[in-house]
Amino acid sequence: MADSALKLRSASLYSLYVLLLLLIAYLLNQLDRYTLAIVTQPMAQEIHYGDHGCLDNTENVTHKENSTVTCKKILNETECLLATDYYEDELCKWDYNGQGFEYQIVAGPVFILIYTFTGIFLGFAADQYNRKNLLAFCLMFWSLMTLLTGFVKEYWQLVLLRFGLGFGEAGCTPFAASLIADYFDEALRGSALGVYNWGIYTGYSLSYALGDFITRANILGQGWRWVFIISGIPGLVFGIVIFLTVKEPERRLNQGEMKKNEDGISLREKLHTTIRPFLSPSMILLCLAGSIRNAGGYVWAYNTHPYFEAIGRPTDEIGTYMSVIPLVGGSIGVVLGGFISDVIVKRRGPTARVLVLVASQVLAAPFAAGALFLPAPWAYISLIPSNIIGEMWVGVTLAVVVELVPSKVRTSAVAVYLFIITNIGGNIPLLVPPLQTAFEVMTDDKAESLRYALYILFPGLYVAGAFLFLLTLCMLKRDIRKVENYNYVQLEGSQHDDDEDEEEDESTGIIGDRESKRTS
Repeated sequence: MADSALKLRSASLYSLYVLLLLLIAYLLNQLDRYTLAIVTQPMAQEIHYGDHGCLDNTENVTHKENSTVTCKKILNETECLLATDYYEDELCKWDYNGQGFEYQIVAGPVFILIYTFTGIFLGFAADQYNRKNLLAFCLMFWSLMTLLTGFVKEYWQLVLLRFGLGFGEAGCTPFAASLIADYFDEALRGSALGVYNWGIYTGYSLSYALGDFITRANILGQGWRWVFIISGIPGLVFGIVIFLTVKEPERRLNQGEMKKNEDGISLREKLHTTIRPFLSPSMILLCLAGSIRNAGGYVWAYNTHPYFEAIGRPTDEIGTYMSVIPLVGGSIGVVLGGFISDVIVKRRGPTARVLVLVASQVLAAPFAAGALFLPAPWAYISLIPSNIIGEMWVGVTLAVVVELVPSKVRTSAVAVYLFIITNIGGNIPLLVPPLQTAFEVMTDDKAESLRYALYILFPGLYVAGAFLFLLTLCMLKRDIRKVENYNYVQLEGSQHDDDEDEEEDESTGIIGDRESKRTS
């Protein structure tokens, strides 16, 4: 017994070690993804993409502090170049501002197109082959793409490398979520996924720390290029560490799921088993709700730096606040959400997780709006509760997905879920430029027009997501009641009953918690 306890303790510690490596992989995933949003302006000015705008003339800083001119509020080139100080020095310049349709394309659709489609195929591969080896390869590949971005000379090269980045990063969360589901049982799964999702906020915060301060340091005169080089190197090292030290775990069955012989399963059968759960009303609504909420996150992530710059906040201030606030607020949020959902689910069943999703988004929306409405530093501070409460959804929704699908297609199902929410949510930022242009006609102010566009696509999508999560909750209860109407009491040794139960399970696509029904 002592030997068994020692093995359990060792296995538990090793599971935490694996979780730490997965967290680091996800951190690097988010760092490499969002670095572009932080350095887009100096990058655009060097390789030429996106819109032009009136910017501060950094070559003339002698008398700038005594000037009342705000360059970013000037809307046309002529007025921009005529803005001078008392000594007739040019205060502003007309240059690439790193924004516009070309930026939104390379930040979103170019990356997302390959990211989501590749994720589907990698998800199917992971349910058949070694997940940790595939994860190690993907980590090293996307890190190499990041490193090479530091050497681009043309816009088309950036597009090509963003395609490569999307290909590599597509394997991160499907592989990691599947590994976590097998290393941690249902009682700890939400918390473990919450810890894993620290990577979103540590990586995002680190992108500000590196993007702003490394660019300003201008190492060897290379400015923004060193940001990508420094970001890419660690992934090459940790990919090797994962390959050499992580063990492929035995695949764990969901509660109520039968062990069946999977040898020789065809691709058609695999696809059928994976897609079927997503045809239930509750899963359709869950994916739609996740897509809308994900869209709000994408919109804010890719427009945070441009927004604060547009309202006149200095780069070092943005870098200081945004390198800390998402890290603290978001990390607390995803872990708190996982912990709360794990506690509540023990008392109220799997629907409790969705209840957490509804409540968190409703409570977070006013604070998200405060980040746009309030002046600095209160705008930054308002992001703290927005992140703590609003980011609970990330780990909780993944926990819901892995609990509502058969274990044999868990990785594929996560990939399908990410495919759906990323394709919808990741392309919503394309609405920012046309909305901003529409509001600009009314306000004649670029900063205010961007603010109004973000009101709709940031806190507005929190509220829309909460409403859809509420509809999901209603449909999920209905689907689970439908499943529980069946008799799950198995006759020992009856293969016929086993097959019949499996067919009944698949008729709704819901696995869920059926233990109480079995033992009643």
